[in-house]
Amino acid sequence: MTNKELDSVMTKAKEQFKKGEPLFGKNGAFHFMLEEFLNKALDAEMDEHIAENKGNGGKDRRNGKMRKAVQSEYGPVEIETPRDRDGSFEPEMVKKRETILAEGLSDKIIGLYV
Repeated sequence: MTNKELDSVMTKAKEQFKKGEPLFGKNGAFHFMLEEFLNKALDAEMDEHIAENKGNGGKDRRNGKMRKAVQSEYGPVEIETPRDRDGSFEPEMVKKRETILAEGLSDKIIGLYV
């Protein structure tokens, strides 16, 4: 996240806080942070998977992304799970076919930004 994006989120958070609006949820200021973190974490997992596979002599590579919505404590979050050609990638952050984010994970992610 760039400084400009962070400043924008913080300005939006201040405005929503002053109006008494929720900071989380689909229109909340922190929704963007949660979504961005999850997508970057999934990409990093895929990078590690591909590097490990190539180190073992494999020829696996990326094969696009699948969009899905997962429910968090603060409302739905749209994520893009990367795919690989072999179909051997098993994400850990948000597992395949998982539609509910692990309890407390949202709080931990938001805490990292604070």
